[in-house]
Amino acid sequence: MKNNTSDRRSPWSWVPSLYFAEGLPYVVVMTVSVIMYKNFNLSNTEIAFYTGWLYLPWVIKPLWSPFVDLFKTKRWWITTMQMLVGIGFAAIAFTLNMPYMIEMSLAFFWLMAFASATHDIAADGFYLLAVPDKDEQALFVGIRSTFYRISTIAGQGLLVLLAGYLIDNNLSIATAWTITFVVMAVIFIALFLYHRIFLPRPSIDHATSEDNSPRAIVQGFFKTFVTFFKKPYAVSAILFMLLYRLPEALLVKMTSPFLLDSVEAGGLGLTTLQVGMATGTVGVIGLTIGGILGGVCASNGGLKRWLWPMVIAISLPNIVYVIMAYTHPALWVVNALIFIEQFGYGFGFTAYMLFLIHYAEGESTTAHYALCTAFMAMGMMIPGMAAGWLQELLGYKSFFILICALCLVTIAVCCFIKLDKPHNNTTHEI
Repeated sequence: MKNNTSDRRSPWSWVPSLYFAEGLPYVVVMTVSVIMYKNFNLSNTEIAFYTGWLYLPWVIKPLWSPFVDLFKTKRWWITTMQMLVGIGFAAIAFTLNMPYMIEMSLAFFWLMAFASATHDIAADGFYLLAVPDKDEQALFVGIRSTFYRISTIAGQGLLVLLAGYLIDNNLSIATAWTITFVVMAVIFIALFLYHRIFLPRPSIDHATSEDNSPRAIVQGFFKTFVTFFKKPYAVSAILFMLLYRLPEALLVKMTSPFLLDSVEAGGLGLTTLQVGMATGTVGVIGLTIGGILGGVCASNGGLKRWLWPMVIAISLPNIVYVIMAYTHPALWVVNALIFIEQFGYGFGFTAYMLFLIHYAEGESTTAHYALCTAFMAMGMMIPGMAAGWLQELLGYKSFFILICALCLVTIAVCCFIKLDKPHNNTTHEI
């Protein structure tokens, strides 16, 4: 058998671009769509509910994740899904000046979300195969998180700035967003072409099914789920996956509407251009720095040492939204407060990602990691769908106070997770 290391390229040549490609469609579907539909004057309840449903592909992706293991290589799945996502961006661009653009654009967002979720399954599994060294994996958790966040700057920041600039220069909202989505399509097709050439070809990246009979496929499919739920401490692990980011699940859907809404409606009255700078540029820079620092800290001492500092970091800064709701500060203060909150979130989110890798280790790593990220998506989807209704019921001030109170849930689920687990008769710590 060919040695895996002979086909291995430096992770620096492909990890940054791969996780940029993983992050861009996700942030567009989850966040940029919120800003776009707010520009089209949908209510907060409609925006949160419609875009909340777009999480569903990431929730149910374990239903098809075993097939990514069973058929073709993960490299093939990555490049094919990148091509489909690029086509999806282009399709959305050409619906925005048509009748029924809300329904049509949502349909294409759904198709793009399914392709992106499948890409995530393959990319995360490919990462574990092509970066087999555990210390290097821990280091590149921070690197991949960094470039994932850079894709957020590109999507939620630079591309929203582009749309805002075009709107401010008297283009119609539909035309401005059409141009923006065409740019996204070009970027993603370029990423597809790059990865066709530069992704490594590890010899262990192959279809795991030697028997492609329907019976073998069904047996392999159900075995994946059984082995996942038989892992040690499954209940506490799943509760952690679902609830660690509960405050963020509510907050993320209402951040842009809060910043865009008028002062009379309880918001800050910012323009689309200002929101693109605040959340998509300044905020994501804070998120990126926090993620890098989290990865460096975790690679020097492990998650067991850094869990509680990361829990505090992801929880305490949520109070900045209470401050903004009550004081309506100047724009530079808004930017500074968003930077602080996102820095804390970036640092604290590292604990979450390391725990998912930890829990997915063992048999069927790719499919089990997909199950972990499905629970992660479910934890964002269900609260997120209700966020708009809850905000309109309570008002922004009380809504943000509730989010701060729900940080106690984050603390509670961290009390019960286990960071030591038996593996091959030894004990591993992370």
